[in-house]
Amino acid sequence: MTWLRKNLVVIAGALTLAYMILPNLVVMAFSFNKPNGRFNYSWQRFSLDAWKDPCGVADMCASLTLSLQLAAWATLGAVVLGTMIAFALVRYRFRARGAINSLIFLPMAMPEVVMAASLLTLFLNMGIELGFWTVLIAHIMFCLSFVVTAVKARVMSMDPRLEEAARDLYAGPAQTFLRVTLPIAAPGIAAGALLAFALSFDDFIITNFNAGSTVTFPMFVWGSAQRGTPVQINVIGTAMFILAVLIVVTGQIITNRRKKTATA
Repeated sequence: MTWLRKNLVVIAGALTLAYMILPNLVVMAFSFNKPNGRFNYSWQRFSLDAWKDPCGVADMCASLTLSLQLAAWATLGAVVLGTMIAFALVRYRFRARGAINSLIFLPMAMPEVVMAASLLTLFLNMGIELGFWTVLIAHIMFCLSFVVTAVKARVMSMDPRLEEAARDLYAGPAQTFLRVTLPIAAPGIAAGALLAFALSFDDFIITNFNAGSTVTFPMFVWGSAQRGTPVQINVIGTAMFILAVLIVVTGQIITNRRKKTATA
């Protein structure tokens, strides 16, 4: 009992992590399945056919490419705007600053269906044709709050004396920003970018409302589930999961190496 009390938090954390990873492991296992029918919901036999031909399903890779393009552009837009907003909210004092701080969190707290319907109403009233650009605008607006929150937390923890030291050494505003401010804020910006990319790539509700005839990968998966889920969907899901894990592990290794270098 003493050992259990001492390690209760670790055990709870391990069980929670296992619960979160279990669906990904199931998807990974079924990417090697060869079902007898259209539905890939029960294990039949091991096969590498889906891995050999991940684009074997019509229009799947086209929707995947579209989702990756949308996620990349939405991440770029959200990071640029979110970083500027975060610096403005932390470094400057202006009217309605408190109200803007509160409004920034609204998209995070608001149900996606409300935001999706509101954006759809806006686009229709403005006579904008639904498609790639409306989805991109919607994704940037949705991801913006998450980027601002991540970058703002990093900027608030920055020591302003480092920038003052750079100015004392005759560094100009641009040089100070590029060589001091930006490298320090980079982890927060990177975290916001990764979060924005994942949210944009994965989004279904906002996309479904504002896509028109555009079909992204989540919409393709939803449509395929009505007719039968192809194994290639599990292959793409497994590849994205492995890629995300590799990015996180690589980032952690780089961070640990920098800490050791700084300590030495």
